Amino acid sequence: MNGEQTVLVTGGSGYLGGWCLVELLRRGHRARTTLRSPAREAEVRAMVGSQVDADERLSVFTADLTADAGWQEAVAGCDYVLHVASPFPPEQPKDPDELIVPAREGTLRVLGASLDAGVKRIVVTSSVAAVRNAGTSPPQRELTEADWTDPENPRLTPYTRSKTIAELAAWELVRSRGAEDRLVVVAPGAIIGPVLGPDRSYSLQVIERMLGGMPGIPRLGFSFIDVRDVAVLEVDAMTAPDAAGQRLLAAGPFLWMSEVAQILRENLGEQARKVPTRRVPDFLIRALALFDPGLRTVVGDLGKRVTFSLENSRRRAGFQPRPTEQSIVDTARSLLAQRAPAASAA
Repeated sequence: MNGEQTVLVTGGSGYLGGWCLVELLRRGHRARTTLRSPAREAEVRAMVGSQVDADERLSVFTADLTADAGWQEAVAGCDYVLHVASPFPPEQPKDPDELIVPAREGTLRVLGASLDAGVKRIVVTSSVAAVRNAGTSPPQRELTEADWTDPENPRLTPYTRSKTIAELAAWELVRSRGAEDRLVVVAPGAIIGPVLGPDRSYSLQVIERMLGGMPGIPRLGFSFIDVRDVAVLEVDAMTAPDAAGQRLLAAGPFLWMSEVAQILRENLGEQARKVPTRRVPDFLIRALALFDPGLRTVVGDLGKRVTFSLENSRRRAGFQPRPTEQSIVDTARSLLAQRAPAASAA
């Protein structure tokens, strides 16, 4: 990318959004972000400032995914937009529309305003949740950008439906406006990595709970990816010529939680003394899920191994994520250093 560009990151107070701001500023660009509440500006500046000198190159706008106000001003004069903001609660709501409506309408609101403003390219953050749930059983192959979750699948969580429906709506909008080459979608797996502030990705809680001494390890696994690598991919996807109109997956190799626990014990020594070794049988997790809404969101994934191909992301945007073991250790050390209570944020 030649010269300084102006880039809007929606949801800069969130985990991935914060790291996208850091990456943009490190590369010498002018970064903007939107916050629902202007009261969080000082916090965001402190988070970003812990990694890079933001100075006057970072500006903050007030805008909410559920309302039109502020978006026209936020995108005016921007070269690129990274749409990262999306609701991700620790517990799935009883009414799926609590997630689906803001995810879909927010994506369309940001995308529409960006297209109207002449933004060169918009990178929308989706999720492998919009890729991996095509049927009832896990496939016996690596999933690719050509795979789609079926949003009508009754077994899906509201979060998975919200990400899928929002992404489908985004592609439908750009097709209707003849602007497919101005959209790129990045679909991350379970995002981990160093924390910038109190906000967490849901995936971080897997490692946080292990370090805190959760009672045992369920037969669950994840395709972890480092937040810093996702941020690099988001920024690279803005301008990579071959990324235009593409879905780019960002998900590392699949690891069972028992393998994550082993990595923690091998690398952290005494600091990993509380990491559990006992396995918890599936039937017990299913029983506990009746009373624990947090468990209810993952009970359908017990024993399921799903893997993803990064070939399209490598070929079209040069994606080269760091080793997952390094990310897990960096995450743990960051959480131990912060010693803050768990919280959830998109």
